Amino acid sequence: IASLTKIMTAIVAIENGRLSDTVTVSRRAAGKEGSSLYLKAGEKIKLENLLYGLMLRSGNDAAEAIAEHVGGSLEGFVFLMNRKAEELGLSHSHFANPHGLDQPGHYSSANDLAALTAYALRNEAFRTIVKTKVRTAPNPHEQWDYKWVNKNKMLSMYYGADGVKTGYTKLALRCLVTSATRGGQQLVAVTLNDRDDWADHRRMLDYGFARYPLQRVVAKGDPVSGYPFASLGDFRYPFAAGERDKLESKLAPLDPSSVEYRFGYRGKMIFRLNGKDIGAVGLKAIPAEPPAAAGE
Repeated sequence: IASLTKIMTAIVAIENGRLSDTVTVSRRAAGKEGSSLYLKAGEKIKLENLLYGLMLRSGNDAAEAIAEHVGGSLEGFVFLMNRKAEELGLSHSHFANPHGLDQPGHYSSANDLAALTAYALRNEAFRTIVKTKVRTAPNPHEQWDYKWVNKNKMLSMYYGADGVKTGYTKLALRCLVTSATRGGQQLVAVTLNDRDDWADHRRMLDYGFARYPLQRVVAKGDPVSGYPFASLGDFRYPFAAGERDKLESKLAPLDPSSVEYRFGYRGKMIFRLNGKDIGAVGLKAIPAEPPAAAGE
């Protein structure tokens, strides 16, 4: 999966580190082969800036430095990567390093990478980094700053594109994960070993937006049939043909003795499709109408 690995590296670092941390680049990290930010041993750089260098320029030296800082060691960070994969149910993935250079026992599937990316894109810091076209950062060795231009050409080639990562090694060949948002709907496309990935991703995203438009299931304020409740939010879902008729919903009420209940919350409505939960909305009580005054 080459540098698509760095999607996992980034989200693990964001969740387990502090963006404001100062990272000291080790000799091992500075000497890492492959794509590089050209960091130097002993250099001090903010973790946040390393993450930009990781995702925009695919710096393997940045990946190694991040792993050593956040995980305490390369091995410690790889443990965190595999723990996150297990947590997310990525059953066809195993990580052996944070950069994606070819190594036995380091692999994933397109479907697992799509699930991982969908998870990572819910994180505000991750979303901001991967949609950035150009980033500058202090360079302690020169009179000018680092300037990192995002390798992801889709950000300029495709309307609504907002991430996420390119990759290439001699074994993996061309790999790409992209995301795009149109009309409030975000789609992710993944290809592995694809010689025409830029064009294929345009076609895949076009297909997704055309064939799976978001359909409103419930709107904020909608009443719940049979109950004095109303929805606290909207829920929309990209149904395939015939799926809307299979949608099921169930009420998950709050305990009447809970604090939330006393503030007017009543639980949530859970939506299920083909035996899986696909979303939920919170519910609030609808105030009872006061009785009419005499003579009205």
